Amino acid sequence: MCAAHSCVCVHSCLLGDRLAWNTCTPCTGTSILSSQNRGQQSRTKQVPAEAGKQDRSIKRRISYVRTLKKDRKRDEDKEDPSPPCCQPPRPHRKAPRWHIDLEPWASESHSLEDEAKRFLDYITTPQVSCASLFKGEATQEGTQGSWTACLDPKYSLTKRIHSKHCRVYSFGLGVDDRSLERSLAGAGCEVHCFDPSLKQPHLQQDEMWLHRLSVDWRDPNPAIVAQRQHATTKKLATILNDFGHRQVDVLKADMESAEWKILENLVLEGVLDSVGQLLLELHLHWAGFEVGGDDPSVVRYWFSLLKELERASFRLFHVNSDPAKPHLFLHKNVLNASSAYTLSWVNAELMP
Repeated sequence: MCAAHSCVCVHSCLLGDRLAWNTCTPCTGTSILSSQNRGQQSRTKQVPAEAGKQDRSIKRRISYVRTLKKDRKRDEDKEDPSPPCCQPPRPHRKAPRWHIDLEPWASESHSLEDEAKRFLDYITTPQVSCASLFKGEATQEGTQGSWTACLDPKYSLTKRIHSKHCRVYSFGLGVDDRSLERSLAGAGCEVHCFDPSLKQPHLQQDEMWLHRLSVDWRDPNPAIVAQRQHATTKKLATILNDFGHRQVDVLKADMESAEWKILENLVLEGVLDSVGQLLLELHLHWAGFEVGGDDPSVVRYWFSLLKELERASFRLFHVNSDPAKPHLFLHKNVLNASSAYTLSWVNAELMP
């Protein structure tokens, strides 16, 4: 007799030149498989000798799905006396993303000025307030740098510092302003500075770890790595895995126009879920590495990337532009925009 609410599902099986399709036999008052079906199933298991000789790599596999006792008991307790025999399949994991979703054009004319105005308004308008901005120690000239973190208690960084679990990643090329990193290291954060120009693979200096490594939007070719013996650039997901780190409380990056493709990689691979605050310098004097298209399309792509950040729960809390920088926007003077902006976002999902 058929056990209540149980079913037998037979997966497809390639047998020589025959294909047995998936079947799911509903429960009835008789046995699950009739004698005729059992005979057919028995014959199905016999692979012709000729087919076996032709391709011994074909394997026969029949999967049986049985309802567990506890699941069967739970189904029996339901009010519906006759639920469907075959349970719906479990939802699969989200498929990997291969490209970002472009935002609609700013106007029907697709003009550079309209795209630039929308983009510049977006990056110069903070979305949330921070009660305690932290810019690190003053430089020798008596001024503080443009890099700004948020120590507002409503976000997670302050609690992470107090609990001695704070971790900072800083990516830069050559000599860079590290006043913020030194201040965070003095507060008890574990600070890792990545610079591919270093002579040693790893060293400790001023309470910070320095690594001859930088972030990229792709991992290096294994053949090239074997020739050079040491890879100097990796994706952030790979670096986190190599270092055994699951969370970065502050990610600071000045990648000299590679930031757009790196940011795209972080969005597509979902790495931003592990980041508490993102401090990024944007370079606008040209499209950036491996970013193509006409000028309006480039700005639309930039804007779409930042909207992806917003969908990932990142909120802009500070923006800074250096007045000494030239006013070039895609090699033009557009709306008197600066060629570089330093922006700071906080992950609103990571609360203390």
